[in-house]
Amino acid sequence: MRQTRFRALITLDQPGMQEVPTTRPFRPPAGEYPNYTHSLVIRCPGLRDPKYIRYFTAEISWDDEQPLHAGDHAKVTLTLTDDEALEFLGPGQHIDLWCGGSVGHGTISRRVYTEHAPS
Repeated sequence: MRQTRFRALITLDQPGMQEVPTTRPFRPPAGEYPNYTHSLVIRCPGLRDPKYIRYFTAEISWDDEQPLHAGDHAKVTLTLTDDEALEFLGPGQHIDLWCGGSVGHGTISRRVYTEHAPS
């Protein structure tokens, strides 16, 4: 599987602003998200076919070692290991952050190319 990295601007929703699934009550996780978190899932539509929605597990990291809390805005790096990532994520693409339900949102700013990581 190919590893792909993107930079994104994200916002974690304030408590009470999350979408509520119709199947069961949703309570957002309490507390904080540590740097290099795997607790959040990225939800986004396809770039070519927006009707097709996909969820991606990712490592989300940022420059500051402080944890993120509800209401925080951050520039983050998303690291995905999925061969279909480029069919869903690209500059300008809107993403939702999920953890049992919607807990935030953001926009992909660019793909990150590094000489040490496979592209």
